[in-house]
Amino acid sequence: MSIGEAARARQVRRVLGGILLANLAVVVVKISVGLSANSLAVFGDAVHSSVDAVNNLFGMIVVRFAAKAPDEDHPYGHGKFETLGALIVVVFLSVTLFELLQGAITRLWQGTSAPVLSPLMAGLLVATLLVNIGVVWYETRAGQRLQSEILLADAAHTRADVFITIAVIIGLALATLGLTWADPVLAIVVSAMVVRIGVQVVGRVIPSLVDQAAVDGAAIRRAATQIPGVRDAYDIRSRVAAAKRFAELTITVDGSESVATAHEIADVVEQRLRTTLDLHEILVHVEPC
Repeated sequence: MSIGEAARARQVRRVLGGILLANLAVVVVKISVGLSANSLAVFGDAVHSSVDAVNNLFGMIVVRFAAKAPDEDHPYGHGKFETLGALIVVVFLSVTLFELLQGAITRLWQGTSAPVLSPLMAGLLVATLLVNIGVVWYETRAGQRLQSEILLADAAHTRADVFITIAVIIGLALATLGLTWADPVLAIVVSAMVVRIGVQVVGRVIPSLVDQAAVDGAAIRRAATQIPGVRDAYDIRSRVAAAKRFAELTITVDGSESVATAHEIADVVEQRLRTTLDLHEILVHVEPC
């Protein structure tokens, strides 16, 4: 593992560790409010927040494994384990969605008694909402900066928690006014939001899993053929795994060039692609023409 990869992995784990502490505090507050107010909605929201904490622990483990250096079984490294971890976060989202819908339908069918919510408990719920909003903002920025799929997926999951908490607060407010149906109806609306977030996460990680081209082949060919001595470039491939982008191509050089000169040209091509197209690992094949 290079120093850059090791530093990135440490930063991702540090972000997840800080967010884990925030999520644990949120869980404690929501459980306390749920028990005090006798509110299944708040208690369910606490269960959902506990999934956030589990995701943080899971993410820290996955990132440590994904940062391992390439080995015989994984010559391209272990970066895609981070992508896999992002998909597992979607599984957690799906479980949350199922539980949310099941609870909402049950409450609509059977009815529910109005919870007892004091101003203090309402204030605590609003405080957890503000904490989660801060977590989403911080984790999304960190995920974009570190190009971390696990951070971006976890931020999306916490964003769902924000929507759920808002719905719970609104539902509780309406329920205290006698509209007991408001809580389950809003839960169904939140479910649709959770589905949208899950689709966004899947759409972000699928290109990596199916080895979709990370860089336009024409751009790679254009950059390579600008190097003196390169006649043409073809058989161009690229892929991405976590924050690393790989590329492979074949260049043709004059057949009269020596082997040493041909390798020097290939080295220049690698450096040009690395600096202009933000590629991390590049394999250049040389063919005489």
